[in-house]
Amino acid sequence: MKTLVTCLFVSAGLLAISGNALAQEALAKKYNCLACHSVDKKVVGPAYKDVAAKYKGVAGADAKLVAKVKNGGSGVWGAIPMPPNSTVPDADVKALVKWVLSLK
Repeated sequence: MKTLVTCLFVSAGLLAISGNALAQEALAKKYNCLACHSVDKKVVGPAYKDVAAKYKGVAGADAKLVAKVKNGGSGVWGAIPMPPNSTVPDADVKALVKWVLSLK
């Protein structure tokens, strides 16, 4: 019985995590991020997993990336600039950055 209850709790946790990832990916689609990025391969911009690997363990990476998404930038991943996304609400940018940084 304990095993069944444990399995149910683990399954519920995994569903919550995957549901959250799906919600973040839906945000990326909503704001057209996936026109230039992909989770696991370079498109115009870097793959989100590559961004996560580059900034893993970097203090303040989330704030730096939130600013980069809002203001745009260039030079970190090549010559093609990332346009600013100033109309995307701050809460959504923070959620997207948190998701990207959580990828492995």
